[in-house]
Amino acid sequence: MNSVSNRQLTLLRKLNQKKYRYEKRLFLIEGARAVRQVAGNNTIEIETLFFDKAKHYWSEDEWKQLISHIDSAVIDKEHFAGVSDTDNPQGVLAMCRMPEEQPITKMGATEGVIVALDAIQDPGNLGTMIRTASWFGAAGMLCGKGTVDLFHPKVVRSTAGATGTVPHSNGELSKLLTAFEGLGWRIILLNKSKESVSISTIDPRVKTVIVVGNEGHGIDSRLMSDTRLQAEIAPAGPQPKVESLNAAVAASIVLYHLAGEE
Repeated sequence: MNSVSNRQLTLLRKLNQKKYRYEKRLFLIEGARAVRQVAGNNTIEIETLFFDKAKHYWSEDEWKQLISHIDSAVIDKEHFAGVSDTDNPQGVLAMCRMPEEQPITKMGATEGVIVALDAIQDPGNLGTMIRTASWFGAAGMLCGKGTVDLFHPKVVRSTAGATGTVPHSNGELSKLLTAFEGLGWRIILLNKSKESVSISTIDPRVKTVIVVGNEGHGIDSRLMSDTRLQAEIAPAGPQPKVESLNAAVAASIVLYHLAGEE
């Protein structure tokens, strides 16, 4: 097993910054469970595996098969902690090739549900949405401006290995939604208002883009129009003592209704 080079260490540190992730088209996945899941999915190309030298994971049978066909290196404990994004590194790190965005025409030619994100800022929320969208077989994910980077280390960690399993596209959300309307997709804004209907009344058998708004401000009013349906998740029982659901939880409920089985 080779030792990590100074050039590799420098690159690993840089990949914790968005600028360098997109410049190099590389990102990091940390943790044994997530790395194993990504390797098994075969949707993300792993360029190099890195192991904490003190933990000897590379000598375990479960990693030997991966090491046989993926470049690997060991890092001493001090330097591993320096490139890790966690307080308690697990000792396994994968440097991966960033998947390309999917063209709108290709994503729009599919069926099912697409999740559109309007300035989702919490990495944990976004990671959970990616994981849930993957579970329910969502056709894609549209990331509007202001949304945290899909390949931010905390987002990747929150997906639990689902990174890269849902096609994605980044851009100005108003333009993306208009493009999907032109391709015959229904737009539903997850928003509580006088015009809102219960999500439970919506026919799940129609090609649908569901828009999830910012955690603090909701959906940008400029995305609303008379041709776009507003829907809410009605509370069960007496009036709840909270203002709203967490964005990731709300998206999960809607995906269950529209993409799952009742």
